[in-house]
Amino acid sequence: MAGFWVGTAPLVAAGRRGRWPPQQLMLSAALRTLKHVLYYSRQCLMVSRNLGSVGYDPNEKVHVKMADEAVCVGPAPTSKSYLNMDAIMEAIKKTRAQAVHPGYGFLSENKEFARCLAAEDVVFIGPDTHAIQAMGDKIESKLLAKKAEVNTIPGFDGVVKVLGDKHGNALWLNERECSIQRRNQKVVEEAPSIFLDAETRRAMGEQAVALARAVKYSSAGTVEFLVDSKKNFYFLEMNTRLQVEHPVTECITGLDLVQEMIRVAKGYPLRHKQADIRINGWAVECRVYAEDPYKSFGLPSIGRLSQYQEPLHLPGVRVDSGIQPGSDISIYYDPMISKLITYGSDRTEALKRMADALDNYVIRGVTHNIALLREVIINSRFVKGDISTKFLSDVYPDGFKGHMLTKSEKNQLLAIASSLFVAFQLRAQHFQENSRMPVIKPDIANWELSVKLHDKVHTVVASNNGSVFSVEVDGSKLNVTSTWNLASPLLSVSVDGTQRTVQCLSREAGGNMSIQFLGTVYKVNILTRLAAELNKFMLEKVTEDTSSVLRSPMPGVVVAVSVKPGDAVAEGQEICVIEAMKMQNSMTAGKTGTVKSVHCQAGDTVGEGDLLVELE
Repeated sequence: MAGFWVGTAPLVAAGRRGRWPPQQLMLSAALRTLKHVLYYSRQCLMVSRNLGSVGYDPNEKVHVKMADEAVCVGPAPTSKSYLNMDAIMEAIKKTRAQAVHPGYGFLSENKEFARCLAAEDVVFIGPDTHAIQAMGDKIESKLLAKKAEVNTIPGFDGVVKVLGDKHGNALWLNERECSIQRRNQKVVEEAPSIFLDAETRRAMGEQAVALARAVKYSSAGTVEFLVDSKKNFYFLEMNTRLQVEHPVTECITGLDLVQEMIRVAKGYPLRHKQADIRINGWAVECRVYAEDPYKSFGLPSIGRLSQYQEPLHLPGVRVDSGIQPGSDISIYYDPMISKLITYGSDRTEALKRMADALDNYVIRGVTHNIALLREVIINSRFVKGDISTKFLSDVYPDGFKGHMLTKSEKNQLLAIASSLFVAFQLRAQHFQENSRMPVIKPDIANWELSVKLHDKVHTVVASNNGSVFSVEVDGSKLNVTSTWNLASPLLSVSVDGTQRTVQCLSREAGGNMSIQFLGTVYKVNILTRLAAELNKFMLEKVTEDTSSVLRSPMPGVVVAVSVKPGDAVAEGQEICVIEAMKMQNSMTAGKTGTVKSVHCQAGDTVGEGDLLVELE
């Protein structure tokens, strides 16, 4: 069952949790008039994943808790729910909603949906159908742009936010930089753009406003330009909706764009003049996805959030989300977990706050892309502003490999991991309110350890004095200090005065430990010297010949199977197609051979690692 939002005006702010909450929407007379706002969107979808699961309790969903009413619009597949206009119109009638905010996905740019609403005398909080039609048609939009004297290029990434009303007023709300992308989807956005100067910014803004006025645009929208190395800019398209990355615009302008959209929809004129719109500080947004960044910069992951903690305790941090511990990430919708936004007085401060926020973000139960996000924002090219839409493929031509540790960082990680190991051992030896004499004396002056990282074994000697551990790593001495609260998902440590935030994700009896350090998860194996000597006699597990088997790299649904037992296949030939979260992925043979067996068929739901096809 898919969720649907209905509520009073403050519901529009649902999911906007952060350190600077939006203005109280009920203060506006326009919002008092719009008593019910039906708000269905990708923002809703992001908090409504896996609503088709058995035992769905709508009262357990974050967005439903924030709403005054909740209406089911169908099962999880989008064609039967969020794209089902009949079901949505029925929900509108049932709740007597006066207005619909379409969010930034699905039907937000659908002129037929806008017409259906108009026919029922329901306000569409967005542009009119003429503007949607004009800007939605790529050819027509370019003709209109030329007529409005907007620079265009042949054929079909700077972004300028515009806001217009029904009285002929229009504003440009500065630009956003959206070049960091994978598979044509944005990953990191910021406002303003480091590339533009004031003159170019003004020229782009004025052309964006000219285009908005040419189509009598009355809502929030986005005009996309392509900017070359000489700061020449060319019109690409106009998105007639609120966009995912709108929070960075809100941060630097101080405007609540959803509130402004509702006021405009009611018929009120804009409250601001162009001179009022300034650039105050810098904002960066990272899209946190339930994805594996080591697979094509992000293949979807599903699962249940066993632990979830947003970094809202840090200054200048905003998180737009709608999930909580226990929420499910399913195969039906976009795998976005949240939008993480940081704000600072300048770009340097905003990026530093983003790195800290990513380190302090706790997400357990699903694979996520925090490692990739953190690497992007600290990359020297990104910091200098040397970016393009090909940034990821240029910087990581062989795929993303995680953070590459310097010698100093490697020693820090080994020292922290060793200190954690000893801290866990000491805790295990301690009995609360128990005066029994231990069989073995627990006091050990020096812990001699064997630590394996990246297939290399390091000799470590650790000792502790209260909260301070003295650690010698391959001859280098470091002091590690912390409160050593081993029950907390976050651990703040100081290594020779350098502050780090780490997360111990897992710890096994065999010495294996997973630690998130500088965004990347590192697997280390820590044993005492005696245990390491004995471990040499243990048999190692035989590695599977992956060229002879095809396993699903992600959870999804089998769309097609192209082979059957006995078929001859060539290396690289398509075997089957898996669809997950709106993406179709072609699975190919790892070698030339003959199909031995097929373990799936079209329509099957498969999990990550499930066996699909075997080759002889």
